[in-house]
Amino acid sequence: MAAEHTFVMVKPDGVRRGLVGEVIGRFERKGLRLERIEVVHVDEDLARRHYAEHVEKGFFPELLAFITSGPSVAMEWSGRNAVQVVRDLMGATDPVDSAAGTIRGDLGLDKTENLVHGSDSPASAERELSLFFH
Repeated sequence: MAAEHTFVMVKPDGVRRGLVGEVIGRFERKGLRLERIEVVHVDEDLARRHYAEHVEKGFFPELLAFITSGPSVAMEWSGRNAVQVVRDLMGATDPVDSAAGTIRGDLGLDKTENLVHGSDSPASAERELSLFFH
């Protein structure tokens, strides 16, 4: 079976809190392979393209202010069922709803500042990887 590729981003809160290594370690211990990594500062244009489905929603201004507030770490990971494996390791969007043992369940503090983003489908992964790694 061919490896699936997915996009993961450690958001500004995860970078500020020094959790990049912890996130990488969890994916590596699960057997995923880190293909590309880059420190990025998401500007407003990139944020609007990345979160295009949320631009018209009421929470978008808060999301925009947060995601542009500092450096993030963009990564490409690969492995068997990488998209689903990453989603499972991250946990639910709201850390309150995330199971213990997940990144957000163990380390997350807030629904907006929830440490990580991961693609929700292979199609999203392809789109997001093209936005961050051109």
